[in-house]
Amino acid sequence: MTHADATCSVESLVTRLADAIAAAHGRDADVVLVGIQRRGVDIARRLMSLLEGRMAATPRFGSLDINFYRDDWTTIQGKPVIGTSSIPGSLEGALVILVDDVLFSGRTIRAALEALNDYGRPRAVRLAVLVDRTGHRDLPIQADYAGIAVQTERRQHVDVLLRERDGEDAVRIA
Repeated sequence: MTHADATCSVESLVTRLADAIAAAHGRDADVVLVGIQRRGVDIARRLMSLLEGRMAATPRFGSLDINFYRDDWTTIQGKPVIGTSSIPGSLEGALVILVDDVLFSGRTIRAALEALNDYGRPRAVRLAVLVDRTGHRDLPIQADYAGIAVQTERRQHVDVLLRERDGEDAVRIA
């Protein structure tokens, strides 16, 4: 990660995602933005506001809780917090843009793909992430759209803070 990349604002990263999504899918009629609980939902909401008027049709918006689909839920310390999903109707034939904050091992996205199947068979699923941690995939999953790609060591941790949830916007590598 270069110093220039380190100073990118969360706002500019979300704008970069919106620009790429609008360029690739601006003419698609049935697009559904689905944010993965929790911060993926916040990012998807920001994307919605940036995409309005830039797409042939306003995308539908949904949120997805993946806790029942995780492959590590039995090993999580304490009890996993089960949230709710809110998907706007069937995903049958739609183009789904799955949104999350950080892509690391790919396991969260695997769980999300499995959870999406409960809502119909989309025409296609694309992945948009604010931060793509390259080089650490456990599964063959990659982002179609990334605000920024960073090379990290496996032991490092990437924290995305969003003003809606955390009171500030920041990407921190610890």
